Amino acid sequence: MFSIAALVPSPPMLVPELCGRPGAPGDDPDDPIAQLRAAAVAAAARLAASAPRWTVLGVGTGDQNFPSTTRGTFRGFGADVVVGLGPAGPDPLPADAQLPLPVLIAGWLRERAAPGIEVTARLVAADTTPADCVRVGAALRAELDTDPQPRAVLVVADGAATLTVESPGYLDDRSAPVQAAVDAALRAGSRAGLADLDPQLCAELLVDGRAAYQVLAGLFAADPGDPRVRTLYQGAPYGVGYDVSVWEPSGQEGIDG
Repeated sequence: MFSIAALVPSPPMLVPELCGRPGAPGDDPDDPIAQLRAAAVAAAARLAASAPRWTVLGVGTGDQNFPSTTRGTFRGFGADVVVGLGPAGPDPLPADAQLPLPVLIAGWLRERAAPGIEVTARLVAADTTPADCVRVGAALRAELDTDPQPRAVLVVADGAATLTVESPGYLDDRSAPVQAAVDAALRAGSRAGLADLDPQLCAELLVDGRAAYQVLAGLFAADPGDPRVRTLYQGAPYGVGYDVSVWEPSGQEGIDG
């Protein structure tokens, strides 16, 4: 039974080794990346406390599925940090240096928050239409609801990457109002607000998580009301919109636990 979802972004800087230090305990609490990292780990820990099985959702160049035996490395981002979607076991598969970033981030969070569990991952194509995204989310919800055990979904997605001149996509003056609309929809758990995101405009503004946001909306499409959302982090410290939040079906208790 689907019980909870969490949303996190995918900046490689979440991984301390990619920031030139081996671990987070000594991080400056005023460092925006330290704050983002703490929020993302807290969201993953919330999933781990609620459900023993996760499905990861992200966006890629095409639809892809990744089993719990998947292993990858952040070597391409500057450090050979190996992560997996499940425990390595006695004969682990080689680490894939080309593993998509949402899957890498999910593996890293799994190892930080719930190293004993196994998760699977799905990527939806970046050009998936809004209606198809909602259908994907609704179909996943129906699939998870057939399991008598609690099931969780971890969505890995980023907002606009054109918010400042330091952004990966430089500054686009159209991006601030679009990101504000994304932020508002995510804070409120607004299914309609997320479903209304324009795919062409989002592509132009490098809102890379648009399709995943709309799949997230589809997860809750069958519920009588919008989900209850607890936002743990929302900001754009490096010119990219990031959101960390925990989502539960309307009427379900325990989101603040």
